Amino acid sequence: MRRSVFALVFLLSGFAAGLVLTGRMRTADESAAATAPPHAPMAQPANRAPSVPAALPDLSGVAARDVSSVMNITSLQLVRTPNSPAASDPLFQYFFGNRDDVFGYRNRVSQSLGSGVVVSSDGYILTNSHVVGDARAEVSVVMADKRELRAKIIGVDEGTDIALLKIDARGLPVLPWADSSKLKVAEWVLAIGNPFQLNQTVTLGIISALGRTLEGRLAMYEDFIQTDAAINPGNSGGALVNGQGELVGINTAIFSETGGYQGIGFAVPSNLARHVMDDLLKYGEVQRGTIPGVVISSLNAQLAEQLEAPDTRGALVTEMSRRSDAWDAGLRPGDIIIAFNARAIDDASQFQRMLADSKVGTTARLEILRQGRKATLSVPITRAHRSR
Repeated sequence: MRRSVFALVFLLSGFAAGLVLTGRMRTADESAAATAPPHAPMAQPANRAPSVPAALPDLSGVAARDVSSVMNITSLQLVRTPNSPAASDPLFQYFFGNRDDVFGYRNRVSQSLGSGVVVSSDGYILTNSHVVGDARAEVSVVMADKRELRAKIIGVDEGTDIALLKIDARGLPVLPWADSSKLKVAEWVLAIGNPFQLNQTVTLGIISALGRTLEGRLAMYEDFIQTDAAINPGNSGGALVNGQGELVGINTAIFSETGGYQGIGFAVPSNLARHVMDDLLKYGEVQRGTIPGVVISSLNAQLAEQLEAPDTRGALVTEMSRRSDAWDAGLRPGDIIIAFNARAIDDASQFQRMLADSKVGTTARLEILRQGRKATLSVPITRAHRSR
């Protein structure tokens, strides 16, 4: 009996202690909740949207449609090589000069491999001029169905590194043109080509930058698209397409310290490539505008301060001919061109591109800044000398 009473007392004591602890915990919870703002989640940081994992785009359908419009290009050309045993020796050249008149020359066949993009169903193909190599080269095109056809060179423009070919074929799959001026940084793109003769290779990347200038590399007229889509030797002349399968650029160059892919590739924008193609078809060459007798350079902070300019934007006129039309129109050395046909100028390179794209025979409206004061001039656009 005594044991039963002891067990009952022990059980009741434990139950009472549990009630006391539970009450204290509930009071603590209610007290903490009372200190928080009403309807505010305690664990969520203020002004921070919930993170949602971004899904990669499925571009398999785009790739399946577009790969058949990218061809393999092979170019064979004769290269004149000196017979001198020391032709590549700079020390020999320094002491004895060029003695090729003694040893003569020999011709050797050089092969160039690349890619090309079908831009019309009746056989017109765009590629790079450095893939073609020479307007007298023998060029062949390997189709997606393994047929090999001879190509006629319609025109080559070294200034933009673009060449136009024509093959005798009909009903070819064509890539639709995109407006490259609407491209945005970080937009998804596909690079399609034949790197290392691996036909119809597709790589995925984004637009890394726009309006790139590559000093001393390939094209003289420079307004490149930069992409991190893998581009390797053999991709030159291939297609850069957007998420809708439209042609936004012609792959042209890579920046590499090893000769292979390092995440930096460049393409000629589709708007520029299309303009070059139209001129090659119509004139056999690209007609570019210029203002003769004027030398342009970029501004720096020191010059901008001296010329009373608010910033370094614009193109600085550094030299001029007094016999030029621009002089007669009122342009002078020291003027800063800040707008071209109502379009703002950021730097000298942009001005040169706008000028080159202008139609020959028209008149350009230049807005200038001279010692802090604005003025507007009308200057005629003439035809620039051929770049090749």
